[in-house]
Formats: sequence, C-alpha cells, structure tokens
Amino acid sequence: MSWPLQYSALSHSAFVTTMTMAVRGHSKDAQEWRSKDRKREDSVMKDGREDDIIIPILGRTGVGKSSFVNIAVGREAARVGHDLESCTAMLQHIIIPCPGEPTRRIVFVDTPGFDDTNIDDAEILRRIGVWLAQSYHDRTKVTGVIYLHDISQARVPTSRKTLQMLHKLCGDAAMKNVALTTTKWGDVPPMTGEKNEKELCENSWGEMIEQGSQVGRFDGTVESAWDLVELVLQNPPLALQIQKELVDLKRRFHETAAGRIANAHEPRIPFGERFKSFFGFH
Repeated sequence: MSWPLQYSALSHSAFVTTMTMAVRGHSKDAQEWRSKDRKREDSVMKDGREDDIIIPILGRTGVGKSSFVNIAVGREAARVGHDLESCTAMLQHIIIPCPGEPTRRIVFVDTPGFDDTNIDDAEILRRIGVWLAQSYHDRTKVTGVIYLHDISQARVPTSRKTLQMLHKLCGDAAMKNVALTTTKWGDVPPMTGEKNEKELCENSWGEMIEQGSQVGRFDGTVESAWDLVELVLQNPPLALQIQKELVDLKRRFHETAAGRIANAHEPRIPFGERFKSFFGFH
C-alpha cells in the first residue's frame, strides 16, 4: 500500500492536531537560551519526541505552504490565504501518525512566508529559528526541509535573498535533506512550466542541487505531497546550521549566518527592472 493510501486509512481514527501556542520549557538551559531571542508570543512545540519526523515547509508568501500541509494531512489543519498577504503570521505545527510506523509522528511545520506584506524577513526567520532551536534543544533533529516555489515566477527579484537565507538556515551539510519544489502548475501552460523549472534548476537552484538538494513538483494532489515527504525521508535526520548556531554555539539570532543575510539591506531595484525581471524581459 502506498503512503497516501496508508495515511488515508489512518487519518479517520488517528489524531491530527495543530499547535500554535508558545510554551514554557523543560530545563534551566532551555530557559537561558529562550531569554535571548524568544518572545512571549513565539510558537514552539511543547511535546516533542526524539523520534519525531520534523519537516518544515518554507517559501515565499503565496506559494501554497498551508495548502500543501492541508492536502498532505487530509483536512483543513492550516489556515490558507488566497493572495500575497500571508495568513500564517505565526508558525503552526501539524502532527500526524507516520504511515507504516504509527507509533512515530510526522510534524509538518507551516511557516510564515518570506517577502511578506506586513512582516520583514528578519522577523520571519527569527520565528522559524526559535521554533527550530527549541526543537533541537529538546533533542529532535530535522528530517527534511520542503521549499516551495511558484512555477509561474521563475524570476523574482527577492527570491535570491530568500534562497540565500534558506541555504544558510540549513547549511551545506543539510542541502541533501532539502526538496526544492515547484507549485501551481495549473496556473501556467505545460511548456512554460517546463521552461521555468529548467531555468530554476540551471540558475537559482544550481548550487543547492550540486550539494545534493533534490527537485520535486507539487501539483495539488495527495500523491504528489507524499512523494515529496518520501523524498526527504531518504536521508537521516540532522541538525540544521541555524540550530547548531543558536543552541550549541549560543549565538544570538542576528549573529547567525542566516540572520546576517536577513538583516542585510539590499539596494532597491528600480520598478522598471523588477517588472522586466518578473516577466522575463531583457
């Protein structure tokens, strides 16, 4: 039985919970760490297990992160936005039993989108970093990261910074645990989608692919969602770079490699150049 069918059979009797409330910690060390970068309203997971399968879903606002989670778990567990204004201001983690291993849990981490209309990237990355650091402190590593990208937007001026943050958040050693995923294939003609995917693989994603990242497609079906989950399960779980920096090295968020990129001020791109880049004009 395939994973999607296994999960469908499990989902009616098993639990699916969404947890978004921040919780207080389990040890003195955790409290000392949280006093540096964690805010009262931050979301963390209060009942993490060492054998949890942690899968953060990352990407720009509007690429379909919450929709991916809902389709994967088979219910409306994550709030979905229908435009470029993000609905996921705080992290949500959705827990389901692992198909084939029901004593273990898969934890999808639905994250706020980068390039948000109301929250800057540094704050979004800080919230993601806090969740990941608390999870790592509680001895849970990340199984894989699924990064989503709208296939209709092969050239997006802000995506370069987003990819740099993704790279530094994960680190070189974790690139093989990253699935670079295109979404919204129904919004473009097949030939356009193929062309855009090729351009992404040869240019924007090239370095990460060379370091082991794999490429996938999410077409809105439960089968494609679980194909991606299986893709990231091929490698053993590990600690991401930002987790090691925040917890092991006890760095502040702004001192991490990803934090430095998030806080960097880039020169403003003239509207005409952004317009030409977005639509592929030269």
